[in-house]
Amino acid sequence: MARKRRTFEKLLIEATDEALVSLGESSRQSIYFHLENKFKIAKKDIPYRIEDFAEGIEKIFGMGAQFIEILIMKRLFEKIGQPLNWNGNKTLEFVEYVEAARKSFSKKREEANQIET
Repeated sequence: MARKRRTFEKLLIEATDEALVSLGESSRQSIYFHLENKFKIAKKDIPYRIEDFAEGIEKIFGMGAQFIEILIMKRLFEKIGQPLNWNGNKTLEFVEYVEAARKSFSKKREEANQIET
């Protein structure tokens, strides 16, 4: 029986959800509420509007947004089975790390497909 494949977008939503719930359930719900109502970003749209999401989180939390972005990235890299490599950067570029994770996930998926065929 083939195992169900999970998309990168689904993994990103799960990682985001897990990172936000670590702040508490009511906080998670409040963050999604503000993202949707103030910034017009629905939870399901986060993977497709990652720059807007990052901007919304930064407007909500200011400098504290980095903490949330780090939580999301750690969870995301765990989910795709890759180590989170900071490359010695002192500054956090959330959107760039999400894109790196997307590429890593796609490469891993392609390699798995080649092995199966």
